[in-house]
Amino acid sequence: MPSLPRLLRYILLAASLAVGPQGPALAVEGGGLPTGQWLTEDGSGVIEIRPCGPSLCGRIIGMALDGPEEPVPRDVHGRSQCGLQILEMRADEGKWRGRITNPRDGAAWRAEMWLGEDGSLRLRGYLGIPLFGQTQVWTPFRGRILAECRMA
Repeated sequence: MPSLPRLLRYILLAASLAVGPQGPALAVEGGGLPTGQWLTEDGSGVIEIRPCGPSLCGRIIGMALDGPEEPVPRDVHGRSQCGLQILEMRADEGKWRGRITNPRDGAAWRAEMWLGEDGSLRLRGYLGIPLFGQTQVWTPFRGRILAECRMA
């Protein structure tokens, strides 16, 4: 079984697919919600976080692919990862808590996220309790998303 840091890297890589041209990221919308488009820590993907009912949901909207011929990765069920929801969070004691899913194998991890003082998004995936996890720092995405989930 892959280690938690390796799994989080897979999740974050998978979390970077696009559905078409997008505007600039909205680092903070309406009262400090961590909504908008976020570049993953390793720069391989873009996740769009938007309200979905009482929660915030994150879906893959951009991916750094190796070339124009590289196909968009598929999830565990064979569906395109482009547009796939991988994150769902609810407000809880000053943070957002919920789950993040690895689309490659369907594994779900507990997670929490919050905005850093510098405007970055902090996302911590963990097993059991947050102490047993790893925090990633995502930054507002200012680039463009092209057709077929490709980052420009």
